[in-house]
Amino acid sequence: MHNFGMSKNFVHTALLDDLREVFVEGEIPAGAKVPEALLCERFGVSRTPLREALKVLAAEGHVELLPNRGARVRQMSLDEIEGLFAVAGALEALAGEQAAERVTPEALAQITAMHERMDQAYRARDRQPYYENNRAIHEAIVRATRNPVLVSQYAVINARLRRIRFHSPMTEEIWCRAMAEHEGMLNALTRRDAAALSSILKTHLKNKCVAILRALQHEAAPAPAPRRRRAAAAATSEGG
Repeated sequence: MHNFGMSKNFVHTALLDDLREVFVEGEIPAGAKVPEALLCERFGVSRTPLREALKVLAAEGHVELLPNRGARVRQMSLDEIEGLFAVAGALEALAGEQAAERVTPEALAQITAMHERMDQAYRARDRQPYYENNRAIHEAIVRATRNPVLVSQYAVINARLRRIRFHSPMTEEIWCRAMAEHEGMLNALTRRDAAALSSILKTHLKNKCVAILRALQHEAAPAPAPRRRRAAAAATSEGG
């Protein structure tokens, strides 16, 4: 429960961060109404601060406000997902250039340790720690640029993509390729090869986008009619 004895700005920021995580982590399905009463109880706030926070999250693209009917979780179109990945790829490509030049030995050691944990999770086919370390590596590379503008802009875009980017289904082929790309990232960062790291990151995001769009298109495709029904329909057509 938030402490209202503290400043309003702190309370608003804390509530906003907590609420954002609810949508980023996909706790409420896309298209579903936001359960305001439950969230007020969960975070120990009244409707007024909750709705103020929802206005900010609507501007960020996580929810959409419904006139006199609260809010619902925003469902992204395929075009929007593709556009967000293009921007994220451009930001990470820039991060690759700057991180290779500015990464500190301490940051490099941390990224290396994250990569080793991710590799262990990959070998064990343990998806949750794999995704957690994967996400941490990308965010650490961006922070390694020590460019506050890039860090803040990336955080906004990545928050909108995180729900699908780091929890998406992966075939064995896609997973194997992703690990190979991460090996290349670490190698380029260690060598401080700005051009190579930038290129790998951009390609990595593009491949991820293609895989996710294909999966979403497959989910959206209508299921084929049962064979018996198709045969009956064909017979009716021939008889006419």
